[in-house]
Amino acid sequence: MSLQEVLNLAKQLSVLDKVRLIQQIAPDIEHELMDNPPQERKSLWGLCSDLGQAPSASEIDVIRTEEWANFPRDDI
Repeated sequence: MSLQEVLNLAKQLSVLDKVRLIQQIAPDIEHELMDNPPQERKSLWGLCSDLGQAPSASEIDVIRTEEWANFPRDDI
């Protein structure tokens, strides 16, 4: 049975039955989360560490000036 099928069946329940479903399934979810703690993630600062040092503000300004030197062009 797929998740979508389960959701469709759950939507057909009355409000009281939906609450009962949540009450019954919540302890199972909590138990699974306790057994499988989330893995430690790499910090956002370290995601691009292999790319080397970032360009300086002055280098960005020079490149930006070069790229926009011919804009707007008359031949377009």
